[in-house]
Amino acid sequence: MKTVQPSLFCFVFLLTLLNLGCKENKKESQTDMETENTPMESDHIVKSTFGEMPDGTTVDKYTLKNAMGMEVDVITYGGIITRWTAPDKNGKYDDVVLGFDDLKSYLDGNPYFGALIGRYGNRIAKGKFSLDGQTYTLATNDGENHLHGGLKGFDKVIWAATPKSADEGAILELTYTSVDGEEGYPGNLDVKVTYTLTGDNQLEVLYEAVTDKPTVVNLTQHSYFNLSGDFTQSVLDHELFLDADAYLPVDGGLIPTGELRPVSGTPFDFTTSKVMGKEIGADDEQLKLGKGYDHCWVLNEEESGFGLAASAFHPATGRVLEVYTDEPGIQFYSGNFLDGTLPAQKGGVYGQRAGFCLETQHYPDSPNQPSFPSVRLNPGETYKTKTTFRLTTK
Repeated sequence: MKTVQPSLFCFVFLLTLLNLGCKENKKESQTDMETENTPMESDHIVKSTFGEMPDGTTVDKYTLKNAMGMEVDVITYGGIITRWTAPDKNGKYDDVVLGFDDLKSYLDGNPYFGALIGRYGNRIAKGKFSLDGQTYTLATNDGENHLHGGLKGFDKVIWAATPKSADEGAILELTYTSVDGEEGYPGNLDVKVTYTLTGDNQLEVLYEAVTDKPTVVNLTQHSYFNLSGDFTQSVLDHELFLDADAYLPVDGGLIPTGELRPVSGTPFDFTTSKVMGKEIGADDEQLKLGKGYDHCWVLNEEESGFGLAASAFHPATGRVLEVYTDEPGIQFYSGNFLDGTLPAQKGGVYGQRAGFCLETQHYPDSPNQPSFPSVRLNPGETYKTKTTFRLTTK
């Protein structure tokens, strides 16, 4: 008995230690899993799968939420905003941006719905520009001109995503490296775009980039808005304000002529809010060239820094969109080339002028027009600009 009892005691003691150890290991494993999942699944940001690329690469979707109930869906393909809900004057939430329900529809071709645009937003004449005596040739994907980064711009690449939680909203960092020579541009360009959904229904878009060779950069966001939430309706009943006393007239290829033309007395005057459709059919050469509004406005007091550039109002729903930026220009595009061939998210199709864009940016064709603000980025410098979209009601 005396020889057996110590052995039994030791056995029980060892069994107890082993059991405690297993429980502790389970606790550590659970903690590790919780830590790993926290950035992906939280009250304010949720990760899911949106689709798969032809080469098998997974495209993720991140749903950013805030405490007020706003949601913004962003996919890693093109950094595209596929859905953005906002309340009307009665508190009813609706999607207010044009997009698709599936990845295939984006891959089949679309007019840059919701996408991040780069390296160069808007057009560069004849797909050529010079830096330090060297001429660079870019892809020509808009007639004889280069548009929105080329054949495979930033709207068609997979971005690396890092989600972060915020107190009342959510943050999503997207990064991409554009290699030297991509689409004809010089320098390896490291880009970071940060989407921040705040607690008061603002979406901040912060653009940053660095290069190892002199290059040109002009990034923007290409969401199409329809504040009615009814994509079968045109946006011509929306009221628009642009804080711009001048705009850039264009030639037949929609390349700026170099003139800064006053808006006063023309259909391009939105310094006092007016309905988008009021003069869109006017007998005006510039409107005929763009088949409506597709021009860059020269924002007032650009030297003052960050401020209100534009606002849009939909009277029936009471929704208001305000756009703040530190950029010198804003491209107002009235959805002229939408033609009813693309399927709408809520059924039906996207007809002409089913959405409008307010793209904050430097001026089109700036690399070829020395009088325009510079878009040059040198090694050792950081490209940094911010635009904020604020959705409210009145």
